[in-house]
Amino acid sequence: MIEYLDIGKVINTHGVRGEVKVLPLTDDPSRYNLLKEVLVEEHDKLEKYAIQSVRYHKGFILLKLDNVNNMDDAEKLRNKVLKIHRKDAVKLPEGSYFICDLIGMKVFSIDRMELGSIKDILKTGSNDVYVVSYGEKEILIPALKTVVKSIDIESGKMVVDLPEGIIEDEI
Repeated sequence: MIEYLDIGKVINTHGVRGEVKVLPLTDDPSRYNLLKEVLVEEHDKLEKYAIQSVRYHKGFILLKLDNVNNMDDAEKLRNKVLKIHRKDAVKLPEGSYFICDLIGMKVFSIDRMELGSIKDILKTGSNDVYVVSYGEKEILIPALKTVVKSIDIESGKMVVDLPEGIIEDEI
C-alpha cells in the first residue's frame, strides 16, 4: 500500500507574499481545511511545510506555507506534488477506496478468469468506471455494487460479475 498520498500539485505562485496556487487532486478540496501540514519531495526526501492559511479561488487552492515568504520561495515549489501521510488522510466511508489503492489491482470474474489490471478510473458523475487493461484491449467496468462483488486491497484483487455482453464487446 502507498504510504504517502498525492493531494495536489503546485501549478503557480500567487501574489508576492509566497502563496502557491494548487490544483487539488482530491474529490473534496474542502479537506485542505483539516490539514496542518503537507509534504513536498525535494532532493529525494520529503520536506514538511506547515500550512498557515487555505483559500479557494476559481477551482484552485491558494496555500500559504511556513518558510515560503515571497514569490521566489513559492516559485521553487512550482510543479511539485503535495503529499500527506496515509494516517493523516480523511477516513473513507465503508466501501470507498483511494484511487491509488485501486490502480494496478488485478480484476477477476466471478468464475475466477483473470480479466486484467485496473489502469485508470473514469469519473462519470453517476458512478466511476474502472478501465481494465488486458493485453492490447480495454474493458470498461462500471463501479456498481451489482457488478463489483469484492475488493481486497491487501491482496490487490477485485472480483466482478460482468453484465452480459461486456467481454464480447470489448475483448
